[in-house]
Amino acid sequence: MTDVTAVTEAPDSGAGQAWAALGGDPALLDRVGGGGPAGLLPARLPVMELARSTVAVCALAAAELAACRTGGAVQRVRVDDGAVATAFLSERHLRVGGRAPTTFAPLSRFWRTADGWVRTHANYPHHRARLLAALDLAADAGADTAAAVLAERRAVEVEETVYAAGGLAVALRTPRQWAAHEQGAAIAARPLLTLDRTEGPAAVVPRRPAPLPASPLLPAAGLRVLDLTRVLAGPVATRTLALLGADVLRIDAPQLPESQDAHNDTGFGKRSVSLDLGDRADRATFDELLAAADVLVTGYRPGSLEAYGLTPEELAVRRPGLVLAQVSAWGRYGPWQERRGFDSLVQVATGIAAAEGDAAAPGALPAQALDHGTGYLLAAGVLRALTGQHHDGGSRLLRLALGQTAHWLCDGLAQQAPADAGASQPYDAETYLATTDSALGRLRYALPPVAFAGGPANWSRPPGRLGADEPKWRAATA
Repeated sequence: MTDVTAVTEAPDSGAGQAWAALGGDPALLDRVGGGGPAGLLPARLPVMELARSTVAVCALAAAELAACRTGGAVQRVRVDDGAVATAFLSERHLRVGGRAPTTFAPLSRFWRTADGWVRTHANYPHHRARLLAALDLAADAGADTAAAVLAERRAVEVEETVYAAGGLAVALRTPRQWAAHEQGAAIAARPLLTLDRTEGPAAVVPRRPAPLPASPLLPAAGLRVLDLTRVLAGPVATRTLALLGADVLRIDAPQLPESQDAHNDTGFGKRSVSLDLGDRADRATFDELLAAADVLVTGYRPGSLEAYGLTPEELAVRRPGLVLAQVSAWGRYGPWQERRGFDSLVQVATGIAAAEGDAAAPGALPAQALDHGTGYLLAAGVLRALTGQHHDGGSRLLRLALGQTAHWLCDGLAQQAPADAGASQPYDAETYLATTDSALGRLRYALPPVAFAGGPANWSRPPGRLGADEPKWRAATA
């Protein structure tokens, strides 16, 4: 890692805005230092400012929680633009035994339509099957066949038809068109995130974890996190909580497993189990885990987990003192609140793809920045909730959406240079990569960008096979 320069973040900077949204003390912004290579994640929109800001507030929230639990001072935070940019491209830098992971399937792409463009997402087998069924195509149809059909249809018609079939497709919209859309207007009327206190029958002080280890300083040590998320924002958040010492237990349904390639990137520091909440025995196991959990992070489509009693109101009664963190694509409001979505689709709907493209074709951000940025904000919100609980107990509810992050990127942020841009060194990604042996083979991966004085510099363990661990918490340490 490179050296960074002490700098006070202005309240109207990206970090200042995000820290205010999290309810943080603005006086702590002077603990943030920045620097590193310049010109990274180039785009027309302020992507690098989004990236460094979200990482900065995550690290600051971690340092604040550490100070709260130790009774010491808030340590200085180090934001290296090189580390941040590399981490925001972590899935592209990952190698498993020298092999690059598969990021997008052949039917996950932009398509010409009769009146514009549409983008589809078909990385999961069930989404691919639903897309093809919606287009009245055979299950083995390829990209050329799909292209011919889509070229004859209107983009919004494709969007509605595919979503009605349970698939994913979004018509390209300009920023102005999105602002006039009912969902776009609903997002614009709301804050970047919400973090609220919720109560069950009575205010409950959460379980006090064991004292923090001295080195490295792990502010989330002793805390238990249930991870019910999918690529990519939620897993980035829980990977960060694992970095900071939390016992993170990822849970996937056996009928809808995550991609092993995706888990190879975001599974660092976690254990992974397979449980079907519709099965009586598995549900009983999950309820036992939930009863001892401190944090529950969910990233499924709104409405899909509520059927299992995982609403904020029910959880405040069943597990008083729980921090419930929810992330979705479009938010829990507006006509699209129950729709599925991914970073690439949110970019298309919100006008980002149009802004980054040209007359010939739509464009894209240089990284899945909505996912990664929302993930670090999600982790920051969990850490701030834990700090609040340390003072006055109670349950907490944190909510974020990729659409909100997109609105912030397009309408709230300004391009910013790093603190020491004049003395910036050349960027070499290898500086921010590491290798380790694992059960999956030799891994090359991006080092974590969240850094503060005395804090961890690497994850505690590499990812393993999905669903290969026992569904139980690690034994508590004295």
